[in-house]
Amino acid sequence: MPSLIAQVKSKLFIHSSQKSMHALDGAYASLLHGRSLDFEDLREYEYGDQVRDIDWRATARMGSPLVKRHRANRMHTVLFVVDTGRSMSALAPDEKPKKDLAILATGALGILALRHGDDFSMVHGDSAGVRRRAPGRSEGALEHALRSIDRSVAEAQAPSDRDALLSYVARTIARRMIVVVVTDEAPITDETERLLRRLRVQHDMLWLTVQDADPVLVRSGAGARADVDTRWAVPDFVHGEREVLAELDARSRVDAQRRDALLDRLEISRTELDGQDGAVSRLLHLLNRRANVRS
Repeated sequence: MPSLIAQVKSKLFIHSSQKSMHALDGAYASLLHGRSLDFEDLREYEYGDQVRDIDWRATARMGSPLVKRHRANRMHTVLFVVDTGRSMSALAPDEKPKKDLAILATGALGILALRHGDDFSMVHGDSAGVRRRAPGRSEGALEHALRSIDRSVAEAQAPSDRDALLSYVARTIARRMIVVVVTDEAPITDETERLLRRLRVQHDMLWLTVQDADPVLVRSGAGARADVDTRWAVPDFVHGEREVLAELDARSRVDAQRRDALLDRLEISRTELDGQDGAVSRLLHLLNRRANVRS
C-alpha cells in the first residue's frame, strides 16, 4: 500500500506553489495558547505571518520585512478525534470517499505538529467501540495512525457514534490538549452539545466537518446513490426532482446552522471540507482566522 504520509505531503507541496506551505507552517502557532519569550532567530516574512511578529528595527536595517521566531516553552499534544464509523465510507462532494478527506486533514495537521516538535495522539471508533493510539512524535507513528483510519473505515460494520468518541475523551483525557474533531455532517444532538460544553472548559478545540455528497442528484440518469447504513438505494426517478432537492437543501442548512451557532458560542474554531483539492486552503484559512482573532 502506498505511503499515506507521502500522499498528504504531495497535497501540501502542490499547494506550496501558491506560497501557502510556509503560511500554513507559520500559522500552526495559532493552534497554541500563549507564546515563548525565548528569541531564536529572524527569517523573511511569509504570507500568513502575524504583523505583531515583525521585527521593525531589523526590517528597517535590511530593507525587507523580517519576522522574529521564538523557541517553544513546552511541547503540546494534538489529539485527533476521528469518526471511523460506517458513514465515513460514503462519498464526499468531490465523489471520493470521505475517509480519504479525513486522512488528508489529519495528516496535514499531524505533519505540522511534528515539524514544530509537538506530539499527537488519536481517538477513533464507532458505535461498536472506541480506541486510542499512544502518543507519537514521528512520521512513522503518524503513518500508522493514518492507516488505522483507512483500515477502520474500510472494515467498519457499525454506524458512526460521534457522542461516544466525545464521551471517551471527556472521561479519559486528564491533561489539557488541542483537540481536533474530524467528523461528518450528522446533526448535533443535545448530548453532543453537553459534551462539547464540558470539553471546551478543559481543551482548545477545532472542528473539521467532512461534507457528504448529495444523496439526490441534480439530474436523473446521472448515477446511483445508496445509504451506507441502510443500503437503501435512491430511486432514479427521484433524481432531478426540484421539490426533493429543495427539501434536502433546507434540512441540511438547518442542521448546519445549529452546529455552527453552537460552535461559535463555545468559541470552537471550525471549517467544512468538501474535497481534497481545497482541503489545505480551508485548513490554512482556519488557522489564520484563529490567529487573527487572538492577535
